[in-house]
Amino acid sequence: MRTVVPVLAFAIAAMAPALAVQQAPGVEPGFVSLFNGKDFTGWRIANPAAFSIQDGAIVANGEPGHAYYEGPVGNHAFRNFELKVDVMTRPGSNGGIFIMTEYQDSGWPAKGFEIQVNNTYARDPIRTGSLYQIVNVKEPPARDDEWFTQTIRVQGDTITVQVNDTQTVNWTQPPDWDGGGPNTPDRRIRTGTIALQAHDPGSTVLYRNIRIRLLD
Repeated sequence: MRTVVPVLAFAIAAMAPALAVQQAPGVEPGFVSLFNGKDFTGWRIANPAAFSIQDGAIVANGEPGHAYYEGPVGNHAFRNFELKVDVMTRPGSNGGIFIMTEYQDSGWPAKGFEIQVNNTYARDPIRTGSLYQIVNVKEPPARDDEWFTQTIRVQGDTITVQVNDTQTVNWTQPPDWDGGGPNTPDRRIRTGTIALQAHDPGSTVLYRNIRIRLLD
């Protein structure tokens, strides 16, 4: 027994760093969590078959659908805020984080903006960190199979996006903004909620540690 216990203790200690890597980090001071890591309390899912929860993360994979936050934080009506989401993509996957939107039973959200999640999805050249179809990033600032943090900040008429330590977007909505075209009139800065995207059956994207800080 004297030899077994130290060996077991050493093995457990050696495993601890690897286990710690898999755990979601804590919520920063001033931020509030929107996802409890266990179930979809506070969320309303369009196409539930495309979403599951595994190891504390929302896993999006399946026919197109979106998970909308409809919980009590800010009465799910956000205008000036800073949102942080930890994301991991599997190879060849597409996803997205919508902001300032509202629930739809089907289809891509008509209101608000999409912050792109796409490191290697070949059919769409618009990469992670883009303000989709407005400020497009060509080279992904993150890699598949690794967790990265997308930070999205809306203050006044300005949206900024950061992926880990790299800023990818600093865009101010013009006074005469029309949504970017006749097909997207509601793509504008407004009060709304957030939504996580399941893009297609071949894409798997994980979202965890979803937290927000409300700004004045």
